[in-house]
Formats: sequence, structure tokens, C-alpha cells
Amino acid sequence: MTGNQGRWPKIDQEGGIEDVTLLVLEWLSEQGVNAMIRVDADRAVANSPAWTFAASGGPLEHGMRADGRTVQQCMSTALFRLREAGLSVPF
Repeated sequence: MTGNQGRWPKIDQEGGIEDVTLLVLEWLSEQGVNAMIRVDADRAVANSPAWTFAASGGPLEHGMRADGRTVQQCMSTALFRLREAGLSVPF
């Protein structure tokens, strides 16, 4: 982790990815990556994947997006794709 300023708490091993999502976003920003996660209530009502993660810039050659019906699905897919793109996300 570059630029560690003592803000990384111990992660509850029984918690899920939703517990570290903000830490992932913060780490990505430190790498020069623009990133966001959002939920679309209209898509949730329509039983479509309501959660979206998007990232671009920094070491990402191309922007990327991941969608999921739950925040866990969305972030799990996002972390997989970020790692495929060469970012070693430490979570």
C-alpha cells in the first residue's frame, strides 16, 4: 500500500466486500484512478443489476465497469477486473 497514512483498519474477516468498498475507492484514488460506485433505484425495482462500479484513469489503460444485483456481486466483479487489468488491490 503506497502512501499508507495509518487509516487502514483491521478488516473483520467475517464481513463481506461491502465492509472494504470505501477503502478500495480510497486506495484507487491514491493510484490516480477515478472510481465510483452507485445504486440505481429504478433498476432495483425492475429486478435488474442495480449496483454499478466504474473506474478510469491512472494505470488503467481503458475504463472499466462492473454491475451486480448486490453490492457484493458488483464489487467482487470489479475487484476481479481490476486485478486482471494489473492493479494489485490489497483487499
